Amino acid sequence: MADSGLITPQMRAAIGNTSAAVTYEVSRTSVRMFARAVGYRDPIFYDIDAARAAGYADLPCPPGYLGTPVFHPGSGDPEFQAMLELEPARPLTRQLNGGTEFEYFDDIVAGDILSATSSISDIAERSASLGPMLIITTRTEFTNAKGELLAVMTGTGIRY
Repeated sequence: MADSGLITPQMRAAIGNTSAAVTYEVSRTSVRMFARAVGYRDPIFYDIDAARAAGYADLPCPPGYLGTPVFHPGSGDPEFQAMLELEPARPLTRQLNGGTEFEYFDDIVAGDILSATSSISDIAERSASLGPMLIITTRTEFTNAKGELLAVMTGTGIRY
């Protein structure tokens, strides 16, 4: 596919740079709320005794939920700041979520405090029927207080 020159040197230089860490908290309430919102009915997401009987230390995070970022008023969101600052050589006015994938390495349960760092792993340009598109892939790693990798979230953003 033809390269129409949307990717700037600044964008190429951003690939692989890691963001500042963002703290995520996992609470029983947030686990229950997420599970309810997406329709999970398994009692392990609602009842502590059911979760423990299934081998969890507390309510486990449902698939697709990795806690809630701790918000600090007056500061930006460093997790997405790098991607927002990347401007293509030509303006693209529309954005689309191209998908999110999760890979889990251990249980994440209520009471866990996670640290997340993000990086842009790839920027590609494609031609489509609507014109040129930028596909930006980000990788976010979630670790526990011991520094152990618990999960990786890979997201794809499309600008066109």
